[in-house]
Amino acid sequence: MLVAAAVCPTPPMLLPELATGAAAELADARTACSDALSVLTASRPDLLVVVGAADPDHLGAYPQGSRGTFRGFGAGADVRLGEGEEGPRLLPTSLSVGAWLLGRAGWGAAPLEGFGVAGPLDTGRCLETGRELAARDARVAMLVMGDGSACRSLKAPGYLDERAAAFDAEAARALGAADLPALAALDAGLAAELQAAGRAPWQVLAGAAEGAGLEGRLLYEDAPYGVGYFVAAWS
Repeated sequence: MLVAAAVCPTPPMLLPELATGAAAELADARTACSDALSVLTASRPDLLVVVGAADPDHLGAYPQGSRGTFRGFGAGADVRLGEGEEGPRLLPTSLSVGAWLLGRAGWGAAPLEGFGVAGPLDTGRCLETGRELAARDARVAMLVMGDGSACRSLKAPGYLDERAAAFDAEAARALGAADLPALAALDAGLAAELQAAGRAPWQVLAGAAEGAGLEGRLLYEDAPYGVGYFVAAWS
């Protein structure tokens, strides 16, 4: 059963060494992520599953110890998903950011696993995947890595789309309220048009949380680079 969850964004610029002079712009997001991870620790899980969007070459399960890299973003440091033998595949970027957050927090509360989700995965399969992950152990916690729309400004990666603000507002509200039906109702087609990579991971979370009775808190909401970033904690 799912006993707690944290929702965090995936920009590699969360790493101060990548953000360089702009590191202060995401300082509040880093603080909120730390606060959300503390909720996971307090839940005393038997297993933590880190879920994030991935391309077709990086789907499915990743064992503890899997390595991620930010070399493609200009940082030489690698990250590991906890301690353990390195797996055969590199983590996708979303899980690499999650691994960095956990390393920064000194995570040691429970064993770790990663899981890469296809961005286009349909809602029904997302929900079923969440149920399967929640059944992995008696007390499962989840770190869900995902961003909102990438169309909030003229300089955003997807340029300005007038529908983006409303999509992000509803996603943020649903994440903050742990509103499972609202998360399941997020439109996959619209999310794809708005480049909202968090839609599938958030719907995996909705499936995992069915019957758990968790309450949510929204800890951070902003779009500093024209991309919707949210941090939430469920317990």
